[in-house]
Amino acid sequence: MKIGFIGLGIMGRPMAKNLVAAGYSLVVFDKFAGMDDLVALGAERGSSNRDVASKSDIIITMLPNSPHVKEAILGKDGALEGILQAKRKDVIVVDMSSIAPAVSQEVAAALKEHGIAMLDAPVSGGEPKAIDGTLAIMVGGERDIFEKVQPILGKLGASVTLVGPIGAGNVTKLANQIIVALNIAAVSEAFTLSTKAGVDPQSVFMAIKGGLAGSTVMNAKVPMMLEGNFKPGFRIDLHIKDLANALDTAHALGVPIPLTANVMETLQGLRTAGQGGSDHSAILLHYEKLSKVEVRKRS
Repeated sequence: MKIGFIGLGIMGRPMAKNLVAAGYSLVVFDKFAGMDDLVALGAERGSSNRDVASKSDIIITMLPNSPHVKEAILGKDGALEGILQAKRKDVIVVDMSSIAPAVSQEVAAALKEHGIAMLDAPVSGGEPKAIDGTLAIMVGGERDIFEKVQPILGKLGASVTLVGPIGAGNVTKLANQIIVALNIAAVSEAFTLSTKAGVDPQSVFMAIKGGLAGSTVMNAKVPMMLEGNFKPGFRIDLHIKDLANALDTAHALGVPIPLTANVMETLQGLRTAGQGGSDHSAILLHYEKLSKVEVRKRS
């Protein structure tokens, strides 16, 4: 069995490396990023999305947003062309990108017309968990197809959960991204307050992280905030993309999500200020600016 992997960005590259390390045969392609490191590990270099698909039994895509996924799979020189050209049977497409649920359903329907199965399987955990293979993977699609690829996904994530039909994976991811964004904003607000009041933020962190306010988000992001380290594990630009998809989906369903809209404006302001490439923990900078205080460890 050969796996085609399309999209070698911050998340896709370490994920592909983990599959190679697990002993899978890979053919890889990225329109903009280099492939030399993966080829050196034993992966085959693909020349296009179509080329990758023509050689693969399982095709994984890990791309920035909905238009990129549609282009890579359904567009000119896309994966669908490669599958049909090679007359491959029983191919499964697994889109691990975080995109609009409606687009997952649209792409899946187009593939189904040709007898090609698809899962949407977005992930949570950022670059660190992509590197160590402990992502949380939320999957939408048919159970029998899910069971065929579950062992592969298990090499990429610590949890792999079928949450419903196609599109349900990305609905779950949107819920995840709303909670993460609001959690980071709440942490930023709280630590700005405590710092302004003259209480050591490191001490506050140690005191509350084991209580009800504690969370994976707090444990991951507060140490970065206290160090002033906003090197991206998950960029603000990408979180804006996810919240835009969340707002669009919510509006289509008639679901008000006012807190999400509020934090979206905070992220948009940070991007305007040149922080779009920073980690989403840089939400702290917005609150520091408003309160005229700097949250850092104190010696």
